[in-house]
Amino acid sequence: MPADSFNIPRHWWGKIIGGVIGLFRGGLTGAVLGALLGHFVDRFLAGIIGVGATQKAFFDALFATLGHLAKADGRVTESEIRMVESLMEQMKITGEHRQRAIRLFNQGKQAEFDLDATLHPFVHQSVVRQDLRRMFIEILVAAAASSGQISTAESQILHRVAHALKIPAQVFSAMLNARGGGAAGGRSQSGRAVVPMEQAYAQLGLTAKASDAEVKKAYRKLVSQYHPDKLVSHGLPEEMMDIAKNRVREINTAYDRIKQARGFK
Repeated sequence: MPADSFNIPRHWWGKIIGGVIGLFRGGLTGAVLGALLGHFVDRFLAGIIGVGATQKAFFDALFATLGHLAKADGRVTESEIRMVESLMEQMKITGEHRQRAIRLFNQGKQAEFDLDATLHPFVHQSVVRQDLRRMFIEILVAAAASSGQISTAESQILHRVAHALKIPAQVFSAMLNARGGGAAGGRSQSGRAVVPMEQAYAQLGLTAKASDAEVKKAYRKLVSQYHPDKLVSHGLPEEMMDIAKNRVREINTAYDRIKQARGFK
């Protein structure tokens, strides 16, 4: 299909990001990111994706690489197939586009699949679109973590993609750490969820090497960014305010965990 004839409706892009992340991550984080990203990504991408070739490159690379990830451990499970079907339903992909997505996914499963060649068009089209590249790798990391743990084979693929997209090592590590390796946190005596330290830092986009000042700065920035009233004033539907509040609580929980460990207020 020629690039100039491939036109993904803009409302699909929000569903790609929000739907996939919400589907794969699950729980509170999945609900928060799925809803927030699904609402804002369409607006964001509207400003950076205007060329059919870029849309086609993203779409093709995404579904083919999802197939490659699904096959990484030797076989594609029924749950992985259902995941892709659910994704297409959420994106409302029908007809020719649906068949294309399925065909791309199946191509990714083949033993002779060339990951580098598949990524090349997207790499070329996204040279000045770093945020789009980060969204791409975020989807793949979330997909790999959907089973609860990223396997060695999946990790190798993700690292290859991150390298091809020139994702900074610290950013990529934060994405992986934010999944917590599929491990669930425990609970304190008060019944509140205990966030693992590494995951707490990842929630703030940091590592344990960050200074107290850097921790506080990152915390303030995130709380401001996700402040419910501010989000609503920027276009977030009123009915999603509780989701924004939950995101702030998630940030606060991570920050409290770090404060407790470091002994500062």
